[in-house]
Amino acid sequence: MSQSMTRSPLAPASFPDLPVIKGVRFASASAGVKYQDRTDVMLALLAPGTSIAGTFTRSLTRSAPVRDCQAKLGDDCKDGAAILVNSGNSNAFTGHFGQTSVEQITSAVANVTEIPETRIFTASTGVIGEPLPHDRIIAKIDELADGLSEARLKDAAEAIMTTDTFAKGASAQVEIEGQTVSIAGIAKGSGMIAPDMATMLVYIFADAKMEQSALQSLLSSICDRTFNCITVDSDTSTSDSLMLCATGASGVDATGNDAFASALETVMLELSHQVVRDGEGATKFVEIQVTGAETDSDAKTHGLSIANSPLVKTAVAGEDPNWGRIVMAIGKSGAAADRDLLSISFGDVLVAEKGWVSPNYREDDAAELMKQDEIIIKVDLGLGEGHATVWTCDLTHGYIEINADYRS
Repeated sequence: MSQSMTRSPLAPASFPDLPVIKGVRFASASAGVKYQDRTDVMLALLAPGTSIAGTFTRSLTRSAPVRDCQAKLGDDCKDGAAILVNSGNSNAFTGHFGQTSVEQITSAVANVTEIPETRIFTASTGVIGEPLPHDRIIAKIDELADGLSEARLKDAAEAIMTTDTFAKGASAQVEIEGQTVSIAGIAKGSGMIAPDMATMLVYIFADAKMEQSALQSLLSSICDRTFNCITVDSDTSTSDSLMLCATGASGVDATGNDAFASALETVMLELSHQVVRDGEGATKFVEIQVTGAETDSDAKTHGLSIANSPLVKTAVAGEDPNWGRIVMAIGKSGAAADRDLLSISFGDVLVAEKGWVSPNYREDDAAELMKQDEIIIKVDLGLGEGHATVWTCDLTHGYIEINADYRS
């Protein structure tokens, strides 16, 4: 889709000022994969010794680039690594042509960068089922290599956009052993968002040092509390990929460091929220807090059931405090619930308790709250200590308009 689409009303005021991450350089170019006159390919070149962790879609129809990245993950990067991403075409459901495109691109990047093909990772995002015009991308690799700079992370963020209305970035810095460790990340995602691992395309870079298995364990854990807790439309992409790269350029070992883990979670949570704020056609950002479940897993199941309900999402779009739809979503989720112990609030407005509408509930209070751009829905199941928070957006006519002609 065109980058000239109307900017989401929930978007941040501007792209953040991200710190330079030593040990990684970026470049972007216009390859004309689908659209002319827009950047649609980015290259990240990582220093020798970088550790790379990743999480990927569990879709059984996942793309050739995803499968290739999964196969390569875990090996060391003593000779460096590179990541090449294109937008406009997902290289998914393209048969043997998909793997051929990946091999052609990785071979070309390896030739230019002198990095082994086994350390070249690719990702593609866009239309499914159309062969990737990889020759157009390969023709730009020399230009990408010549344009590499530590300061071009924003350019990389813009190059991976599809239906996104704004480039997404976030960062954090933390002091470890008297030295500053920096983390910066970018993401793309707007529709087909209901992750079952990480989500969309996300690339996070840190100058900390960490062994690959420890980095992988940390990433997987934080994913479950961030990217795996968002949904726009309940659809899991064939191309979802998240890669975390620790260049080690700061010389600081962050293994087991709680401050680093907290900073990384801050970056991942902010990026995941930006994806929701750019949900196709979104006008409301919705946080769903579930407490009192038998388990955390049950709480998350209930939260996602509410967040993915078209009836809940359209009610939010229409600013209608239709709490009956929340009751419905809880009842159908499959997780444990008891009607007579349930309570529901919109923000601080208690709507229902003990299986019935609250005696102090006033519809006007809830209706006024629903006019806000950011809405909190609270559910307490009264069964135990399980809790979870998930994030979503409303469902508007804009979503239909974007997706009705996505291929045109």
